[in-house]
Amino acid sequence: MKSLKYGIYCFLLIIAMSCNKKQKLLNVEVYETSASGNKLTRISEFASADSSSDIKIIPEQEFQSITGFGGAFTESSAYLLNKLSKKNRDTIIKAYFSKEGANYSLTRTHMNSCDFSLTQYSYSPVEDDMMLEHFTIKEDKDDLIPMIKDAMEVSEDGFKIFASPWTAAPWMKDNKKWVGGKLLPKYYDTWALFFSKYVDAYKAEGIPIWGFTVENEPHGNGNNWESMHFSPEEMTDFVQNHLGPKLEADGKGNKIILGYDQNRAGLKEWVDVMYATEESSKYYDGTAIHWYESTYDFFPEALQYAHNKAPNKYLIETEGCVDSEVPKWQDDRWYWSKEATDWGWDWASVEDKHLHPKYSPVNRYARDIIGCLNNWVDGWVDWNMVLNRQGGPNWFKNWCVAPVIVDPEADEIYFTPLYYIMAHFSKYIRPDAKVIGVNNTDKELMVAAAKNPDNSIAVVIFNEGSTDKNFTLNLNKKYVDIMIRAQAIQTIMLPTN
Repeated sequence: MKSLKYGIYCFLLIIAMSCNKKQKLLNVEVYETSASGNKLTRISEFASADSSSDIKIIPEQEFQSITGFGGAFTESSAYLLNKLSKKNRDTIIKAYFSKEGANYSLTRTHMNSCDFSLTQYSYSPVEDDMMLEHFTIKEDKDDLIPMIKDAMEVSEDGFKIFASPWTAAPWMKDNKKWVGGKLLPKYYDTWALFFSKYVDAYKAEGIPIWGFTVENEPHGNGNNWESMHFSPEEMTDFVQNHLGPKLEADGKGNKIILGYDQNRAGLKEWVDVMYATEESSKYYDGTAIHWYESTYDFFPEALQYAHNKAPNKYLIETEGCVDSEVPKWQDDRWYWSKEATDWGWDWASVEDKHLHPKYSPVNRYARDIIGCLNNWVDGWVDWNMVLNRQGGPNWFKNWCVAPVIVDPEADEIYFTPLYYIMAHFSKYIRPDAKVIGVNNTDKELMVAAAKNPDNSIAVVIFNEGSTDKNFTLNLNKKYVDIMIRAQAIQTIMLPTN
């Protein structure tokens, strides 16, 4: 009799626990992109098996505010869009900027030419034009400006644009060349005026400029394409005594100025100088970084150091791409496979060679963005939005991969898996969202979470491994069991309370 009563008690306890669990289920929407074929696919069947892995969301732990996610408007991308049919051009613009698409919120463009231009050109073509009376953006009017305007028309929420120069015109530099060299001090005021003129010229086209990086890759790029060198002290002198005061005097003091704009291993040296004093840091609104130092390390210590040096300023990843590769056409599997190489595979120093093994493009994007979000980075911007099957056009033949690859002759489009990786963040983590705390017991999963201004919560989970994973997602004593496939990324949306 005792055993019967005990059995009934256990049965009732199980029923009660089951009912209790149903009452506490989280209401979630799950979107997955995977090597097995999902592409931002809505997942409606969750795992029912118990899991020893827990991911707990801690909304009361708040970190940085999100500035945005997006990509770069380049002359190469814009030129290719003009080569496509209107239908395909519109498809790509909507895929990047509509609410139904990736809904990009933070973008970059180049001032003067860069490697992803068709030719080398400057907005200040007349030598010794100290007052820039012949300043012109005519080179941008055929391709670049129409692309930006089309994006603005499609975007309901709008997006920020910051601009970066690769170099001043050769006549302003000590070596008189497009590549390398330094800005001559006698042209510091002229170069500051250049930024102000650029804002006015783009405003006249109906395009507001949110801000600038002072110089793309001030260490240079191995004397290959457009570049201009600054030391931390030289850039800070230019910003503190020329660029900042000029923008302020011209009524453009609200324009954002981001210093540095190169790889993370050099961060400490730069932020120590940029933020050394109140005077040196006055006109810097933040720090810009790239990812080319390694194919797998996102340098969390450097990011933490930069944040702690200037906790109230922006820390934005302004450029990253799969470089030194010709894109694979209609081959999703390649983007999930560890077959890609980067510049360092061939050219890195012996002591840094280990930082550049073969890698999976998808893994590199997902790991870096999640790693950045968990280490105070507030914005993440991809490089070219559109390239052709060669990885150009590029006057230097510096081939790279973009999330969208096109074949203009055949009028065909290929949305690579990288497009969907970007959308997992840009579509669901909106500007002014707050990165929030996460307690994750499965060290094989990377996780980041953010609370949007509408109080919805986006949780991004990346499973780089070769096996499916079950986990329990917890929030405020509610939970749901979820399975993520091998080699997959999920965005889990928890709606507003």
